[in-house]
Amino acid sequence: MVEELRRKGIKDRRVLEAMARVPRHLFVPEGLSHKAYSDFPLPIGFGQTISGPSTVALMLEALELKGGEKVLEVGTGSGYQAALLAEMGARVFSVERIPELAKRARVTLDRLGYGTVLIKIGDGSKGWPEEAPFDRILISASSPRLPMRLCEQLALEGIMVLPLLLNGEERLMRMRRLKEGLLKEDLGPSRFVPLVGEEGWEEEKLKG
Repeated sequence: MVEELRRKGIKDRRVLEAMARVPRHLFVPEGLSHKAYSDFPLPIGFGQTISGPSTVALMLEALELKGGEKVLEVGTGSGYQAALLAEMGARVFSVERIPELAKRARVTLDRLGYGTVLIKIGDGSKGWPEEAPFDRILISASSPRLPMRLCEQLALEGIMVLPLLLNGEERLMRMRRLKEGLLKEDLGPSRFVPLVGEEGWEEEKLKG
């Protein structure tokens, strides 16, 4: 998997080393473990997915982690990305709206020694205001607009990476919070599950 990521342009040594160490197959349903290292998303239940390795690596690389950063993750999912962040030396605060996924991720993370990852069940689009500011924010679900509450929780000089709907097309964006405002960088097309919540999509509209 790591060699494939290198071929696809991932250069950050710390990202590649973390992905070599964290056992991805333990974060997918048992019946899909044989597909865990293939480069495509897999279902993890409740309409959610674990992103393909190259997507995960691209988002992690875009965060420009050096170690020691305080990171907010929106969308715990299986816990895989949280484990990678912790492996790279980040202090991870992760929010998941689906209790069953949060509990399952907690069990897996604890079993693998990532007990320092903090998980809260709630509306991830609101962030974790009592723990703000964050040096990095990673959003693993697509938003119809820039979630302003999360922007407010990003520290000055901090980086936020998120899939965002722009002119009807979903794009992976990197935002840097500068004194002058947000500096936006388009990292290319993306495809994620919707960000459901007050600052994202309304669940009722998605069902409709």
